[in-house]
Amino acid sequence: MEPVWKYPASLDRRPDIELLIQQEANLEPLIWHLLLLRGISTRAGAEAFLKPSLLGLHDPFLMADMDRAVRRLDLAFSSAEKVLVYGDYDVDGTTAVAMVYGFLSARGLNCSFYIPDRFKEGYGFSMAGVEYAAEQDYTLIITLDCGIKDGLRIERCRELGIDVIVCDHHKPSALPPAFAVLDPIRSDCSYPDKGLSGCGVGFKLLQGWCRYTGHSEDDLMSYLDLLSISIGADIVPVVGENRILAREGLEVLNRTKRPGIRRMLELAGFNKSRLTISDVVFTLAPRINAAGRIMSGRNAVRLLLSEDPTEVEDLSRLIEGNNVTRKSLDKGITESAIRMVGEDAFYTHSFSTVVRGTEWNKGVVGIVASRLVETFYKPSVVLVDNGEVLAGSARSIPGIDLYELLGKCQDLLIQYGGHTMAAGLSLRAENFLAFRERFDKLTAAALSYERPVPELAIDLEVEFGDLTDRMFRQLMYFEPFGPANMKPVFLARHCTDAGGSRLVGNPAEHLKLRLRQQASGRILDGIAFFSREWAPTVLSGKPVDIVFTIEPNEYNGRTTMQLVVEALREHVPGEQVNSRSEGLAAG
Repeated sequence: MEPVWKYPASLDRRPDIELLIQQEANLEPLIWHLLLLRGISTRAGAEAFLKPSLLGLHDPFLMADMDRAVRRLDLAFSSAEKVLVYGDYDVDGTTAVAMVYGFLSARGLNCSFYIPDRFKEGYGFSMAGVEYAAEQDYTLIITLDCGIKDGLRIERCRELGIDVIVCDHHKPSALPPAFAVLDPIRSDCSYPDKGLSGCGVGFKLLQGWCRYTGHSEDDLMSYLDLLSISIGADIVPVVGENRILAREGLEVLNRTKRPGIRRMLELAGFNKSRLTISDVVFTLAPRINAAGRIMSGRNAVRLLLSEDPTEVEDLSRLIEGNNVTRKSLDKGITESAIRMVGEDAFYTHSFSTVVRGTEWNKGVVGIVASRLVETFYKPSVVLVDNGEVLAGSARSIPGIDLYELLGKCQDLLIQYGGHTMAAGLSLRAENFLAFRERFDKLTAAALSYERPVPELAIDLEVEFGDLTDRMFRQLMYFEPFGPANMKPVFLARHCTDAGGSRLVGNPAEHLKLRLRQQASGRILDGIAFFSREWAPTVLSGKPVDIVFTIEPNEYNGRTTMQLVVEALREHVPGEQVNSRSEGLAAG
């Protein structure tokens, strides 16, 4: 569905603030406008945002139960207990396990790790995992990215004499009976940053243990590369602590590159000199996820930690193969689901998409749900039919809280869990139609019975003359980008082909652009991915308006500014938006 362009509101002019930020922080006019749009209006705020530091991390002991958790962990060290590090099979879970297990085992703790089988055990802290821990005489389990909704399994651990420390970031309904529950969004927790990933909560546990025991945190910081991967992959807000940790983690990632990460990138054909958070999201994360989607998340943990060249090569090739399989399954199931929607009259007037299939692979239904959202712009649920039980994933659109809606359907569900925008669930097959009906009615009510359309929010209208090399260098300090700190989106009007625009790629489905803007006469290069349909308009010489972001482009060892065009249309003469601040034009 084509998005509607959402133009920006004019900024309220504050000459005192504009002068302060422009002079004190020595920033380009366009940059200080972007800071104002982010609510940053002081020199100290600008410096804290543009140069985040580990000194800005919160005290881990502000998190509820942290004192109990670190004392129990330290007792496991002093008593030589066997500890099981248990994590989910997705990127957040596997990076968390690699970090916590890797750090603790290197400090001498007698520990092992456990990743559940997606197909046999399902999501969360499984009963099979509990029984395994009992059989192997573990006396402490640390759950990562799971556990908050697994009260029955944790109660079973208590019966077996096993303590549990839960490190989770999902919404709790009631706290499980664990020895300690670390979750920043539990209602009685005053921790300032509520948006940590599961791996981030695990990091705070390790940080708390270091401070409690007097161990240096320097070694812990070498694991921030794994944490930055979890932050990018789990779509958590990239502000506050997450922004600090992601930025520092990317530095570690680019400075050291674990052997397994290096080899994954090589097999993916990655040849840039530096990884960005986008590279993590679109290159590394899908491959790490593919291990758990197709075979076993254990392979991802082993690869992330391995120093053995033979093991690294074998696991890297195995996981690259998993990713190829994942892409094929994703494509086939998405096509099947879209056909199913087209053949069922229910979806003609529905506010949601809820589909099931018997031959579908459970490992990729979350991706398929995202594809359905992109296609129909409705909250989507994709379920695998195993006969008596349906299990799958859900994805949402802005304004619809999946977790809240599923909570209102819980009498029809076996279990559910997740976040506002993404969730997992299971239900009995006989409840499918009742669930589909209720979920759709709840969605319709939440949308006030209005059909939403996707919006492309524009931050600022600019002229090509505003986009200087100095501005570009300063804009890079806004990285890493992500939710709550998205790449700035710009609008430029009346642009025409300057010669050299052409289709590229194999097949030729990307549009390489070389555009001149009438207002400034300046020529800039850009790319529009998977947008061959725009080629006739651009190559005809007609003036166009473009909406774009800016990113670095590496070629022959040189980095330059490149426009990434998200939307394009023929120029509309005389249209006024009032989106350019007078100060920007004057600057």
